[in-house]
Amino acid sequence: MRLLKTLSFSIICGLFSCQQTITSQQTINQEEETYTEDWESLAKANKSPEWYKDAKFGIYTHWGPVSGAFVNMDKNEYLGGWHGMLMYGKNGLPNWKTGEYPKKKDGTPDHSPTSNYLHHVEQFGDPKDFGYKYLIENFKPTGFDAEKWAELFEKSGAKFAGPVAIHHDNFAMWDSKMTRWNSVNYGGVDISKELKNSVEKRGMKFIASFHHAFTWKYFIPAHEYGGISPEDYDLYTTPHGYDSNMPTKEYHDEWWAKLKEYIDDYQPDIIWFDWWLENMDEKYRQKFLSYYYNKGKEWNKEVVVMFKETTFPEPTAIRDYERGRPNQPKEDAWVTDTSPGTWFYRSNAKFVDTNELVDILIDIVSKNGNMLLNVPPNPDGTIPPEMENLLTDMGQWLEVNGEAIYGTRPWTIFGEGPTRIPAGGHKIERKKIVYKANDIRFTKKNNNEFYAFVMDTPSGDIVIETLSTRFGILNNAIEKIQLVGSDEPLKWERTDLGVVIKRPSSFPTKYAHAFKIQCEGYKETDIGGDLEQAL
Repeated sequence: MRLLKTLSFSIICGLFSCQQTITSQQTINQEEETYTEDWESLAKANKSPEWYKDAKFGIYTHWGPVSGAFVNMDKNEYLGGWHGMLMYGKNGLPNWKTGEYPKKKDGTPDHSPTSNYLHHVEQFGDPKDFGYKYLIENFKPTGFDAEKWAELFEKSGAKFAGPVAIHHDNFAMWDSKMTRWNSVNYGGVDISKELKNSVEKRGMKFIASFHHAFTWKYFIPAHEYGGISPEDYDLYTTPHGYDSNMPTKEYHDEWWAKLKEYIDDYQPDIIWFDWWLENMDEKYRQKFLSYYYNKGKEWNKEVVVMFKETTFPEPTAIRDYERGRPNQPKEDAWVTDTSPGTWFYRSNAKFVDTNELVDILIDIVSKNGNMLLNVPPNPDGTIPPEMENLLTDMGQWLEVNGEAIYGTRPWTIFGEGPTRIPAGGHKIERKKIVYKANDIRFTKKNNNEFYAFVMDTPSGDIVIETLSTRFGILNNAIEKIQLVGSDEPLKWERTDLGVVIKRPSSFPTKYAHAFKIQCEGYKETDIGGDLEQAL
């Protein structure tokens, strides 16, 4: 018998040792793998590392020469964000996809001037003489202070932050050797370098976003308007028509050269792409992804790529929803990019309130997503006071409720209540969604500890119907319920109506409130022997 036990123990140890060897070998293989320029290889990368799934909230900044175009606006004046395109609309602008002008009610083409054209002429002059290049030459980031920015971002609760590195206007917010149109030559400061240093020393990850694929379409109206010198084609691109949907090889090479330079010089943890990149040659997209993922391994850090539309296959990178989100949880991690107002500065800007942003963040996290929040600085690089207050307020809420956000994963279901997104996808935030006290969202830390967010301050007792004893959604007994940020003992009971929590006498924050729910561990009866003996 003793020999049998010894043999059994030896076999178990041997199997365990073998399994350890296999696991270790798999880890080594993953570490040694070099990603090649094909989707099958790139799908093997860990597109959503744990640090990213834990982070939940980040910030990027839409700022550059175009910010200076939106000064001196009337109170109710509207200007489109694509100023570098819209400013050339003296006789209106055709649809950039079709090249056709919008129609009036009588069916004739609408050649009314764009509001951006009228504003530009009033502020600066005719675009033929004062074109987009003029805005670049007058970019003066005298108020930019990377330390103040990073301090504010840290205070907001963000876990990653960084600049829009290059927008549709083809202007690089770094010390680029690939283009003369950069923030050092025009502005005298390496925005990316200073912000990276300030962000990283505070423990945040560094993100940079790239929007320059669409430059191919962006400056078509500039060429049609006239006044573009061939020596400036490196900014405006070479002339081509609205029907040109595949950029030249020269354009592809320039796009890649800027991106590669940024990767090499600034080593971002996250690279985020705007749309239209899906229209560019697939080989260049594969080249980028392979290069960046391999660079991450060389730097010994797990990097992240975010994309829109069909730029990359789903298994290779993280999908982004612009001002939107799914209406149900997704198995793969995803991200929402959104803004509390317009993307770039407006002198007549209006911002949403903190309550709305907090609710959006909670709904995102409950469905396995992260929020990437835009901050639009003033033309000189200072942060608007309204934006400072909003970020500070959000940070104060996260300081109390962060344990129910950071490091969490989706629970069994994402929520309950009457307020739902009718359909998931991009730009659903156009319709304002107001959550109520009977709207609940869930997150979890582990299998025995999860959180229920009450999305507005309740006037009476709180009922969480999902946790009813009639349903099989929660099969563990609840041991304790606690209001996060409060020491007040709670009175509660679990019935066939749900978990009913007596309203606390006070709440620690002004916005959504998190209740921590702790359950006993899952238990099964041992095989024992007493029962068999009794039989």
